Amino acid sequence: MDKFTTLTGVAAPMPLVNIDTDMIIPKQFLKTIQRSGLGKNLFDEMRYNPDGSEIPDFVLNQPAYRQAQIIVAGDNFGCGSSREHAPWALLDFGIRCVISTSFADIFYNNCFKNGILPVVLPPEAVAALMEDARNGANARITVDLENQTVTGSDGRSHAFEVDPFKKHCLLNGLDDIGLTLEKVSAIDSYETHAAQSRPWV
Repeated sequence: MDKFTTLTGVAAPMPLVNIDTDMIIPKQFLKTIQRSGLGKNLFDEMRYNPDGSEIPDFVLNQPAYRQAQIIVAGDNFGCGSSREHAPWALLDFGIRCVISTSFADIFYNNCFKNGILPVVLPPEAVAALMEDARNGANARITVDLENQTVTGSDGRSHAFEVDPFKKHCLLNGLDDIGLTLEKVSAIDSYETHAAQSRPWV
């Protein structure tokens, strides 16, 4: 998993509340177990007409936000059914950070396991960043995980809280497999000792 340290990028404003996982990646795209390739179907029903043509008004179809790496969203982002495909689709599109006043618990935890930083900020901070994001590609937001701040293009900085363990994992690019591999020496030592002391196993 890629490390997350500091990110400066275009933020897409999505003020809609209760953006659920079926909106993020509709159920018909859940057949794959591959983490790649889902970005093209991110927000599929909001991005495309039934004939496959783009809906011009949708934010990620607008020229200023096609390369967005941050989403500033309304309350309760990622609610609905539990599906890890939702952060997979966001990451495959290029989204590394979602900022909201609140997240669904399972989605929130899945983000950290997939290299995405979900940032919880007070309503007034999210409103300020939402307004900033509406300025388009010239308004870049900086997210600094080490110092736990989000800074808008106007220079205003907003502090956020994050669990120290989750922060450590993101800063070092450690998913569940990476965490296990940190203990590989101890695992190898145990396996060697077990093979010698219990050769019949």
